[in-house]
Amino acid sequence: MENRIHNFNPGPSALPLPVLEKIKDSFLNYQSSGMSITEISHRSKPFDDIINDAKLRTIRLLNLGDNYDILFVQGGASLQFTMVPMNFLPDAAVADYVNTGTWSTKAIKEAAILGKTTHVAASSEDKNFSYIPKNLDLSADAAYVHITSNNTIKGTQWHEFPNTNGVPIIADMSSDILSRPLDIQPFGLIYAGAQKNLGPAGVCMVIIRKDMLEKIPANLPSMLKYTTFSEKNSLYNTPPCFSIYAVQLVLEWIEETMGGLENIHEINVKKANLLYDLMSDDGFYRGTAQPDSRSLMNVTFRLPSEDLEKQFVAEAMEKGLGGLKGHRSVGGCRASIYNACDMKSVEALVDFMKFFEQKNG
Repeated sequence: MENRIHNFNPGPSALPLPVLEKIKDSFLNYQSSGMSITEISHRSKPFDDIINDAKLRTIRLLNLGDNYDILFVQGGASLQFTMVPMNFLPDAAVADYVNTGTWSTKAIKEAAILGKTTHVAASSEDKNFSYIPKNLDLSADAAYVHITSNNTIKGTQWHEFPNTNGVPIIADMSSDILSRPLDIQPFGLIYAGAQKNLGPAGVCMVIIRKDMLEKIPANLPSMLKYTTFSEKNSLYNTPPCFSIYAVQLVLEWIEETMGGLENIHEINVKKANLLYDLMSDDGFYRGTAQPDSRSLMNVTFRLPSEDLEKQFVAEAMEKGLGGLKGHRSVGGCRASIYNACDMKSVEALVDFMKFFEQKNG
């Protein structure tokens, strides 16, 4: 399609072109209803079919048993930083958090605002969050262990999840959900803001093990209890219908076009390796994450100077390569190569990086 750039934005991020085309084709008249998808009632059969299909596809993709439920919640992952301790951390208990930077730090902060007790079981702050800690000091009686599976800003990712001796893991998987196969058994709850790897902004997918629902206090506000969403199929109030529709189409694309998580993981590994192969500690492009912790979703790197980084981002944009500026808190450059960022885009970026180095190295 003309005038579309290679989109490396970190979120909102690229959506699969077939999904966008399907939305475009059906936007004004969804399934001959005479209404846009943004106009149909969330109490109607068409929307019932959408939300139930999205749940079934998630169940199939992750091989979930009937002991898990899929919820759609507003407020993004940031609201989950609050909802998790409200629902699962009694005042007399402690929860373990692994601090791998930014999003983990915010999750810890939100629990503290509620007056909850948290224990930092491990942190990579000593090396500017450039790695995933391997040795965890877990509490003997933690209510849960919270991790952030992928850090979009620091470019790190858990490649092997910790053994928590049966304590449920609660994971923020906003930026790598459904990018690889997953053993769901250790997880009591997974949450993921859609705008990085699932769809547009506006909805957060929550995958919850049903025994966790039994732990939720009855006296929480209705919209801050997971039971409210579970009991009403995420239809207690008007949900973000369009965002859920787009998520359903992305799930369909992953399952039917891309062939599931094993295939998409293989592609993601190849994409990331193309970029990481250009980087070295003393080279023109220097990766900021330690090699064994490098993210397959967010490739973060520095150039020899900040002036060159600004020039790199500007010239890349002129070549139709967008979204390569690093997060404002860390600077540098970043290529977010989520599921919807295809191999051709990464190859175009690699060609530009080689050209830029030849010209400026």
